Amino acid sequence: MVALQGTFPSPNGGGVDNTFIGEVKLFAGNFAPTGFAFARGQLLPLIQNTALFSILGTTYGGDGRTTFALPDLRGRTPVGAGGSVNLGQRLP
Repeated sequence: MVALQGTFPSPNGGGVDNTFIGEVKLFAGNFAPTGFAFARGQLLPLIQNTALFSILGTTYGGDGRTTFALPDLRGRTPVGAGGSVNLGQRLP
């Protein structure tokens, strides 16, 4: 799931209890809680999700004018970001 609502992330940190916009969380339910969407690569309207778009941009798809996409994590495991793999890069 990807957080659609929450605190805008800052390089200066934040509280450990905050949910950050764009944060990916694991959830075992068959529904997305309020403020979250499943990470299934779906397109979202930019006008309704401007804060999230400012973080994700068109990294995962969309035209960048009216839509952008969430990451598609179906069948994948999120492992975090690091210097050896670029954001959005797919590994074999």
